[in-house]
Amino acid sequence: MTSTSTPTSASTTASTGTAGPAHSSTTTAGEKPRRRAAGRGVRGRTLAFWLFTGPFLAGLIVFVYIPIGWSAWLSFYEARSTVTPTEFVGLANYRDMLSDGDFVKSLGTFTVFAAIVVPVTWALSLGLALLVNRLRFMKAFFRSVFFLPTAVSFVAATLVWKMSIFSGVRFGLANTVLDVFGIDSIAWLASPDPPWYWLVIVTVRLWLQSGFYMILFLAALQNIPAELYEAAAIDGAKRGRQTFRYITLPQLRATSTAVILLLLVAAYQAFDEFYNLLQKTTWGRPPLVELYYTALGENQDYGRGSAGALILTVLICTVTLLQGKLLGFGRGEGDR
Repeated sequence: MTSTSTPTSASTTASTGTAGPAHSSTTTAGEKPRRRAAGRGVRGRTLAFWLFTGPFLAGLIVFVYIPIGWSAWLSFYEARSTVTPTEFVGLANYRDMLSDGDFVKSLGTFTVFAAIVVPVTWALSLGLALLVNRLRFMKAFFRSVFFLPTAVSFVAATLVWKMSIFSGVRFGLANTVLDVFGIDSIAWLASPDPPWYWLVIVTVRLWLQSGFYMILFLAALQNIPAELYEAAAIDGAKRGRQTFRYITLPQLRATSTAVILLLLVAAYQAFDEFYNLLQKTTWGRPPLVELYYTALGENQDYGRGSAGALILTVLICTVTLLQGKLLGFGRGEGDR
């Protein structure tokens, strides 16, 4: 019995001992191709990433970051009619722009423009979204109709407003309507007193951008759970003003905050409608138009223009951050 079991144990041990290294070598040999395949997959994904994002990043660097850096460099030099100045003036350009009455007045023009166009666009966009959302038929048609002006060029729209609707002659559409009611024709863009030009500028901006923000509100409205309105109806809430105040508006808080921030930044960047409607007037200039005439006008003072652009950039960032802080942009539901 003993002699028979001993060889069996020895053979079992020998076979177990030889099987272990063979299994280990087989596993190691199988892992190498998998590692090589995984490495090729990572390299392929990396190459695809740079192929897709490379042109965009190159354009961003060439057309955004380099001009910003160059503008910052020019703001510290006396750069009249040259983009390669040699006379360093430090913060003199910044002091000149902050004490320039025309530049400060342009900031006041922006304040009036933003105070009018931001709340009016917000209300109009939300109203259009509510109306389209309640439609039972042809919803896609009306959504497209209201969104279509977004594709129109600002220059084309302002020329239509100037030459056809608010023309200073008696045959403009606005003056024709006034003539029907026995009201004298108005020179809408002729003088700042009375400031009829605000009506022209605000209406063209509303027509161009309300459809875009309507789409944002419409998407947010469609994401509000229907159960909230059903629960409110069971509790006795009247559908209409009460549900709008206590359900719809709170659910639209994040979208409203984003819309207001976008409208504020867009108001700072207003240029086309002011430049094309008011031509070379000395009144009604927002900051970008004033900086355009400073840097590309008769004097071509790139140094002061660059300083003003950086001042405006810092102002936009500061106001946007403060606005986002006040409105709770990016704040979670649990933090409110």
